[in-house]
Amino acid sequence: MNEASQIKVKYKVIPVLVALLLGGFIGLLSETMMNVALPVLMEKWELTASTAQWITTGYILVVSIIMPVSALLLQWFTTRQLFTTAITLFIAGTLAAGFAPGFEILLVGRLVQAAGTAILMPVIFNTVLTIIPPAKRGTAMGMVGLVMMVAPALGPTVSGLIVDKLSWQWMFWGLIPFLIIDLIVGLLNIENVGQITKPKIDVLSLLLSTIAFGGIVYGLSSVGEGEGGWGSPVVVLSLGAGIVALVFFILRQLTMKQPVMNLRAFKYPMFTAGTLFIVIGFLTIFSTSYLLPIFMQGSLTLSALYAGLLMLPAGLINAVLSPIIGRSFDKAGPRILVIPGVIILAAAMWMFTGISMETPVNRIVLLHCCMTVGIALTLMPAQTNGLNQLPRELHPHGTAIMNTLQQLASAVGTALIVSVMTSGQKEYLRTHTGASAQELAANSLSAGVHNAFILAAAITLIGVIAGFFVRRSVIPGSDPGAISGAGTKKKAV
Repeated sequence: MNEASQIKVKYKVIPVLVALLLGGFIGLLSETMMNVALPVLMEKWELTASTAQWITTGYILVVSIIMPVSALLLQWFTTRQLFTTAITLFIAGTLAAGFAPGFEILLVGRLVQAAGTAILMPVIFNTVLTIIPPAKRGTAMGMVGLVMMVAPALGPTVSGLIVDKLSWQWMFWGLIPFLIIDLIVGLLNIENVGQITKPKIDVLSLLLSTIAFGGIVYGLSSVGEGEGGWGSPVVVLSLGAGIVALVFFILRQLTMKQPVMNLRAFKYPMFTAGTLFIVIGFLTIFSTSYLLPIFMQGSLTLSALYAGLLMLPAGLINAVLSPIIGRSFDKAGPRILVIPGVIILAAAMWMFTGISMETPVNRIVLLHCCMTVGIALTLMPAQTNGLNQLPRELHPHGTAIMNTLQQLASAVGTALIVSVMTSGQKEYLRTHTGASAQELAANSLSAGVHNAFILAAAITLIGVIAGFFVRRSVIPGSDPGAISGAGTKKKAV
């Protein structure tokens, strides 16, 4: 009996993937849904912008704290236990948020939701790597990529429609039926796919990890709040404590026999390359998802709902492309996808630097779609290729590293973009006078967005260079012919 047949007998692959991907989709959709609703909540409960922002900042912070220890969770608990815990937490958090009488309960609900998402995402990756044969992982990871890219992109559009037509509570109430269905499907089909080794828990590593990743993400998330920017005491202290703790965390992991996060995964070059593309890709995604709605609303004076709808075509394109790219990866490998992908991504980002208040909206949408095509061609193939190179015992650690750096890249990207955009706005206002306040505000925002896109575009050039060094991974312990598409061995998988 070949490997594929064995997997079909042991695991109900399709129902398992449906349960995991539906849960992941809801979690990532929720991560970006609240942005459009913040003004409504600020008016309802008389909140300041910095207080209301905790609804999204707190979500990212919890995910960033739990992600680094996900490898440990995967070695202590079964796949079924982690899935059940994740979805149960998400249901509890969603109910609390939906029926919240005030901001405090809403925030608690969001933090519980975030804990569910942080537990579930590594389970998705580790399960795919375990139950899907190497020669078919590209197709499966294409579906994972669809969830990771489309769900955050749909968040603002869905929430904009709900806030415009219903009440903000429906952003939570509407999720409950899907979560209950997801929990039932998972309970009926998910079994354990990993090896439970229950390694010793190093409390110091957990403490250092919490301070490191929590401090860095909190510090970066605080850059745009208040007047201090990067010089704010909160930012300086948080980043300082986080960076110091991160250094000690890394040193400790490199000297432990059973580290919480095994950084030796970086000795595999394609994994390192895949991680680099994760950082560049999510930095680009989050910076663009921040800049474009602000530009369309502030400089082009479009409504929040219209701006959200204009972000939708790129998400739909990604939904169509991700499965196709996954199958192409299985047949042709990463190079033929990654190299054109990073070139398209870099070209689109550089063209974004030329947008202004005179730029037609359809051109902005077209550039956003091109950027999405570049991301789709690059991210999933590089990520799958990198994880494929790791031996099975490093799969939980590899997914933990990639998911953690994804969160850090999102926070770093947003902080850098906010900082550069704000500096550009101030410089414009300092050197331009004589126009009306409304005109100055729109023009200064346009100037700030221009500078921010220059930074984002420059970062993508690193990916262009790295793309030419990507090679197809040889799966540890396997025959290279079985995964290269050569001969009949590919058919036997």
